[in-house]
Amino acid sequence: MKNPSDPAPHHHPDPAFAGIELQDDLEGDTLREECGVFGIFGHPEAAAITALGLHALQHRGQEAAGIVSFDGTRFHSERRLGLVGDTFSRREVIERLPGSLAVGHVRYSTTGATILRNVQPLFAELNAGGFAVGHNGNLTNGLTLRRELVRNGAMMQSTTDTEVILHLVAQSKRGRFIDRFIEALRAIEGAYSLVSMTNKKLVGARDPLGIRPLVLGELDGCPILASETCALDMIGAKYVRDIDPGEIIVFDEHGAESHKPFPPKPPRPCIFEYIYFSRPDSIVGGRSVYEVRKAFGAQLARESHVEVDVVVPVPDSGVPAAVGYSQHSGVPFELGIIRNHYVGRTFIQPTQSVRELGVRMKHSANRVAIEGKRIILIDDSLVRGTTSKKIVRMMRDAGASEVHFRLASPPILYPDYYGIDLPDRGGLLAATHSLEEMREIIGADSLAFLSIDGMYRAMGEPGRDPANPKFSDHCFTGAYPTHLTDQTQTEPQPRQLSLLAEAS
Repeated sequence: MKNPSDPAPHHHPDPAFAGIELQDDLEGDTLREECGVFGIFGHPEAAAITALGLHALQHRGQEAAGIVSFDGTRFHSERRLGLVGDTFSRREVIERLPGSLAVGHVRYSTTGATILRNVQPLFAELNAGGFAVGHNGNLTNGLTLRRELVRNGAMMQSTTDTEVILHLVAQSKRGRFIDRFIEALRAIEGAYSLVSMTNKKLVGARDPLGIRPLVLGELDGCPILASETCALDMIGAKYVRDIDPGEIIVFDEHGAESHKPFPPKPPRPCIFEYIYFSRPDSIVGGRSVYEVRKAFGAQLARESHVEVDVVVPVPDSGVPAAVGYSQHSGVPFELGIIRNHYVGRTFIQPTQSVRELGVRMKHSANRVAIEGKRIILIDDSLVRGTTSKKIVRMMRDAGASEVHFRLASPPILYPDYYGIDLPDRGGLLAATHSLEEMREIIGADSLAFLSIDGMYRAMGEPGRDPANPKFSDHCFTGAYPTHLTDQTQTEPQPRQLSLLAEAS
């Protein structure tokens, strides 16, 4: 779902704001996951339930949301920029989405301004009827396929790689819809969890390595597909099972039908689902995300503990790991940083001096918990290091006598091509600096990361087996689990995917 033609991500797209940056050097220092998907079949309140499910998946994408429903005769689509609650909490919007079949999507665009034509689910009218699709992940041959499709006469309306799937289904000459869908999936590579619908079917699909998550639930006898179990909990649905890697599951009036058209491969789910993306109350691949994050923290304490007075999480991402660190080390856990949850992402900071206040708008030191104390700060990951540097300075300003920094994941050394918004290697602090250089930049008394083997041990594995890694851990190891066709093309990549400029 990446879009190379969008403007640089950290500048306001409107020329009237030239030179004014968004609140970004902080936002750019976090990991961003692209999307969450949800679908339900056969429920009279399909759109309302989908809106609630998307609300539970809001952490997976905060820039746009959409729902498509089918009422037995027509499809209805509502796609909006902003949070789910901004639009889909209104009764009149839900009433415009009648029917017992619905799919929904929350989106975080990895680059540039989100524009309405990129908001999913995407919808197309095919010769067999309507088809809507929502996609979590990123295709690593999306640009290559797009170029071929356009060369053969396709007219692209969006700049997302998801639209490629619509065209591949449309162009298939197979008779049955499921065969056309499978043929389309055989052509794509990369990471995808798809929730799609026709006028008769709800269809879920997961890539052969299971990089992105997808679960099956049930509410009042109606099947539900969702990115995470927390979306099932939100609506009181029962968790049934995970969709298997490489599985395509189809629900219609006759029941469920599962297809496994790909040769089986050892699964490689994304390790970042456990480190960062999934909500702590979700169960991913049979593991409690909260318990895994606590185990990461306990492993950190085994590997790199120093004598300190308190353990302080960087909220909210570092909290479970800090709990695990504290429990294993016996050092008291304190909320030394309080997070303000009501800071908008696009607060405009017109001058450098005001921008410097940004981290204080989002995080405030709890002086009573840290003054005069030696502290260990725990966070989940380190990307650019800008936020970490400001938080260390804030701790010192609030009177901490020593500030030690610990990361509950290994150093991020390589970019991602599967739907995580990470900078290229030049923007990754750990890829361009030694541990000591990073410590100096951040200003900490000591700095340590979780080891790769330690990360695997915290997941219940004996360590990382280089011949058969159990997870997609390429950001730490450079071992990409699929072909990277778009990255290896000798043909120059298009600088601009769209000729149309739109207000976002």
